[in-house]
Amino acid sequence: MQNQKLSQDRPSIPPYDYQPDPYVGLSKQQIIDLRQQYVNPVVATYYQQPIMIVEGSMQYVFDETGKRYLDGFAGIATINLGHCHPHVVKAVQEQSAKLQHTTTLYLHPTIAEYSKMLVDKMPDHLSMVYFVNSGSEANDLAMLMARVYTENFDIITLQNGYHGMSGNSMGLTSQSTWKYYTPHNFGIHHAMNADVYRGAWNNHENNVAYKYANEVKNLIQYATSGKIAGFIAESIQGVGGTIVYPDGYLKKVYDYVHQADGLFIADEVQTGFCRTGAFWGFELHDVKPDIVTLAKGIGNGVPLAAVVTTPEIAQAFTQKIHFNTFAGNPVSCAAGKAVLEIIERENIQQNCAIVGEYLLKSLQHLQETHECIGDVRGCGLMIGVDLVKNRQTKEPNFELASWGGDENSYKADRTSDLALIPRK
Repeated sequence: MQNQKLSQDRPSIPPYDYQPDPYVGLSKQQIIDLRQQYVNPVVATYYQQPIMIVEGSMQYVFDETGKRYLDGFAGIATINLGHCHPHVVKAVQEQSAKLQHTTTLYLHPTIAEYSKMLVDKMPDHLSMVYFVNSGSEANDLAMLMARVYTENFDIITLQNGYHGMSGNSMGLTSQSTWKYYTPHNFGIHHAMNADVYRGAWNNHENNVAYKYANEVKNLIQYATSGKIAGFIAESIQGVGGTIVYPDGYLKKVYDYVHQADGLFIADEVQTGFCRTGAFWGFELHDVKPDIVTLAKGIGNGVPLAAVVTTPEIAQAFTQKIHFNTFAGNPVSCAAGKAVLEIIERENIQQNCAIVGEYLLKSLQHLQETHECIGDVRGCGLMIGVDLVKNRQTKEPNFELASWGGDENSYKADRTSDLALIPRK
């Protein structure tokens, strides 16, 4: 086995026929000073020397010096079609020049046309769309819809999951890094995560999917009245480390949830729009959710999110007035339409499946010769590499993952020295 030290021979990124405009704005240090003086300090940056991105083109971004980076971060799994895709830019510019905002109190063609396009990509029973502005909002709204429709209160979710940072969606999130010490967990219960690498059971054991699914069943039985409003899960956990559930797990969980009169909410904020090689991540599990939440790649960087559900659930929500000022914004919906058009025109789903399979196998080949790689997992272009200090203990190697950092610091690493922006 090779030593797990990083190679000093750095591969170069391929040539790219694009020249960014010369940057003539404030210096990086001036921007840092302004942020420190006026921007809430919780809005942090990566790296010892933060990267200042001033321009983007497809899979690349450029800093103020013109240095080009291969963007493996994609704005937190958001720029699915590449930075400044010409078709998306054109759609946004044309709509913005005509009408930027109306609210849904008035008719506008874009929201209606886009809703149909989105529904056409869904299973037949999911035909009602409610637009919002972020994944946190979408999951917050889905939770409310489930409670209103079922007239039950309890929500089940998974340990290690991430579902947002609003007051309510923070309760769904099960990672201490993203939770403040405020009341937000009432009526929300976190089941054991179905992690076959670091969890209680692995893929070498019999009935592993059923063992993990029974943890949800037990939680319903012992932590609730036996009736729940719903269960929410990512199709593949994103922020939690690209956790892929065992085959059959979600299908069995669906059965337990429906037996408890609950709804199944598929959080497709990160896994949606072909990232996994399937159009929707839940398709990998052969399940049909009652509610689907969408964000991130939906607008290729334009603020847009959506909740898609059945006519029956949507109708129950009409017993009160619910309104969102920017929901269905014409410019955002124009971007959403353009995204769906490009996915079809450029065969994005097929590309994710083919390139993703190649990348997964290539990383697994590296795993064979590098002891520091404990696990490689994922689907399509949603792939995780688990770096460890020891394959037997599976102790995470934070220093290697951040190249000089540690588990408590995003700033200590030197990843910005590379011409690659990774996700970690």
